[in-house]
Amino acid sequence: MKVLYFLVSILALTSVSFAYDPSPLQDFCVAIKDPKDGVFVNGKFCKDPALVKAEDFFKHIEPANPVNALGSQVTPVFVDQLFGLNTLGISLARIDFAPKGLNPPHIHPRGTEILTVLEGTLYVGFVTSNQDKNRLFTKVLNKGDVFVFPIGLIHFQLNVGYGNAVAIAGLSSQNPGVITIANALFKSDPLISDEVLTKAFQVDKSIIDYLQGQTWYDNN
Repeated sequence: MKVLYFLVSILALTSVSFAYDPSPLQDFCVAIKDPKDGVFVNGKFCKDPALVKAEDFFKHIEPANPVNALGSQVTPVFVDQLFGLNTLGISLARIDFAPKGLNPPHIHPRGTEILTVLEGTLYVGFVTSNQDKNRLFTKVLNKGDVFVFPIGLIHFQLNVGYGNAVAIAGLSSQNPGVITIANALFKSDPLISDEVLTKAFQVDKSIIDYLQGQTWYDNN
């Protein structure tokens, strides 16, 4: 029995250790597109440390124009945009909102998000898992407020102010991923079967056909 408990403990610790980005094994591992003279670490090839420059850790972000169907625009700074993030387990995104703009319900499968409002007023929230009865947690945030969205949970942000709004989201992964719920359900390639969606949503096929025929905007 002691052996069984020991094995279970080891498996639990192993699961935790691989749940998030691995800890770096060196000071940095700047990602590089060309694998020549590179070392493959954590999904990216590492640049030769002797060739690393300050610019590998720097990026300037311009305000985005949120004039689109959603009224929001996300500017990600993940490892694909800033190679110096490779193996460091963090990233961020700037979110610009037009009045009444929405960052629609979505999830980050590989990262927890912490949001800081720089300008404006946002109504934000997340929904817990089925096991927690899909509870909705919401808050109205003003300039300087901070809110956390746990990893893998559906969440959203809506500009409820009269002017533009700006927020910065920090994420606990160099590549947290984004799955926008509406896009995934009604804009998949190929499309999800009508039979699946009509039964899942308990609606008529004509409604599913209508939704699949819409233009689902991607604000990332």
